[in-house]
Amino acid sequence: MEALLEDARIKLSSRVSDLLGVSSRRMLYGLARGEKDPAVLAGLADPGLRASREQLQDALSAAATMSSLHRELLGLFLARLELIEKQIEALNGYIAKALHGHEGAVQRLAEVPGFGIDSAQQVIAEVGPTAGTFASPAELASWVGVCPGREESAEVSKNNRSPMGNRMMRRVLNQVANAAVKSKGSVYQNLYRRLVVRLGHNKAIWAVAHRLCRLAWKILHQGVKYIEYGERPNPKAVRKRANKLLRDLKALGYQVQITSASPEAPTL
Repeated sequence: MEALLEDARIKLSSRVSDLLGVSSRRMLYGLARGEKDPAVLAGLADPGLRASREQLQDALSAAATMSSLHRELLGLFLARLELIEKQIEALNGYIAKALHGHEGAVQRLAEVPGFGIDSAQQVIAEVGPTAGTFASPAELASWVGVCPGREESAEVSKNNRSPMGNRMMRRVLNQVANAAVKSKGSVYQNLYRRLVVRLGHNKAIWAVAHRLCRLAWKILHQGVKYIEYGERPNPKAVRKRANKLLRDLKALGYQVQITSASPEAPTL
């Protein structure tokens, strides 16, 4: 569709971030119906669109000379898009019906930041409602292909690229990871911020995808629910840190006993 618009000298994609967004579709349908006035087409855009009315008119200035063939082809593209979207909606309904007996697993997985009902259903469709084929989260991560690879020769690591795994799961987890790191206050946003400085965006996202893959196995296989700690310290991490400090102090010859600030908490 974009190539067709470029051939007709319609530069709409240079002014909108999503060519298939609500505002863009209104203008595209206007073009397909035969509208030639750029001002009228630009007026179909949502007022909140980042591009100004003048910029849209400039991008649509060739509408006056757009041929009937281009308009008819654009109409066919839009009709095909509607059909595909209806089929996707119907397929999603079939998936939901097929997974009705595993609604609990879908809901538990959908509660994880970055996941949703659709992505949870896709994961369960690939690995099963209990991920029973995989004995451990490491096995699932290896099958998906989100774990670090190891290519060594003479004990020298030459390549740590992840192995190729299940293409569908890799795509879903990549999308979920990108959404999870944008979830404000989530543990995955904090993890991404720590890793991106050292690894860069792509590797940091893949590390988050690895963590989410292992978490998905735990939720499905063990039937547990996700608990968001957010910016609060993880109690297990706090205990581990306290025990390490205690060992270090004892190694220096100190006799130390650590107690929690809360009177109800047990002594470490």
